[in-house]
Amino acid sequence: MNQALPELDHVLLRELLATYGPCGQEDAVRDICRRELEPLVDETWVDAAGNLVGWLRGQDSGASPVRVMAHMDELSMLVKRVESDGSLHVTQLGTMYPGNFGLGPVVILGDRERLTGVLTLGSEHTTKESRRIWETKPDQGDKAMDWSHVYVFTGRTPEELARAGIGPGTRVCIDGSKRTLVEFGDYLGCYFMDDRAAIVAVVQALRELVRDGGRPAGDVYAVFTTNEEIGAAGGSYASRTLPGDLTLAVEVGPTEAEYSTTCSGGPIVGYSDALSVYDKVVADRLVDIAAGLGLDPQPAVLGAFESDASHAKASGVSARAGLLCLPTMSTHGYEVITRAAIPSVAATLVAFLREPGPAATALTG
Repeated sequence: MNQALPELDHVLLRELLATYGPCGQEDAVRDICRRELEPLVDETWVDAAGNLVGWLRGQDSGASPVRVMAHMDELSMLVKRVESDGSLHVTQLGTMYPGNFGLGPVVILGDRERLTGVLTLGSEHTTKESRRIWETKPDQGDKAMDWSHVYVFTGRTPEELARAGIGPGTRVCIDGSKRTLVEFGDYLGCYFMDDRAAIVAVVQALRELVRDGGRPAGDVYAVFTTNEEIGAAGGSYASRTLPGDLTLAVEVGPTEAEYSTTCSGGPIVGYSDALSVYDKVVADRLVDIAAGLGLDPQPAVLGAFESDASHAKASGVSARAGLLCLPTMSTHGYEVITRAAIPSVAATLVAFLREPGPAATALTG
């Protein structure tokens, strides 16, 4: 039977989901994270890569530190060029496809003004003469809709866009009107659970960890990272510059038959992904903890998946890596988790940081 879990912080989750944080412009998300982190840790700072770091001193000065990471950035779009009619040609910023997020309103984050636009394909009432549209019709061109097929309608002239500070390199995000948390039965749905739900899990874990003056076994560096969706540059920088040998990423995890994972199951623990093999001693410890808590852990060998931890290990800036995931339906799309997913991952993380066992012991020889 499950032990008592911390109650889900709906308010924080909703706030994070509604906040824009494209790669390289995570400032607004970082401000929220800092507000939540500062009362829980001994020291906070923003490093040169834009990561927010919170240092929590451990009980044992001789114990190996652990870096716990959840990323602040979200999938978004990047303006490639401004057309003569004021429409924007955009490309993906992270592994994002138009069909996953749907056509509709977007926000254009100009340097001087935010504007609303519409991501559009054009009219379905067209023939082969409108080849760009025709190609995407299942009964005609039969091509998957891609970025070359869509554009952002702004209703503005190029001059108006320039005055707003909009041009190549401007970030475009899914509009706030499409970022409302939907609750149905035992489930929660919204875009950008990746990785805002994981941020909430880390915050809730830290709250529980320090309750009544508690401390982790060794020093913990809670890192809310930048640019994970485009190569995990922030996490790799933090792994290289912070103490410790272990980077533990907290993420959303895919729930598909090929991995034997389900959305209704317990925390997913990664044993490998597309970039790296996670350390077995770390994964085994996480599985044992979750099982001991009655949380039905799901060990998984993942493909087409990467994390701050696997990037860090693969590039040689972290000696060891671990992965703890919230089971998530439709990752990189309209993502769905159970109400228990965040509390379950938080409880597992708390227990790991209190008693990491051999997982936190540096290999020597």
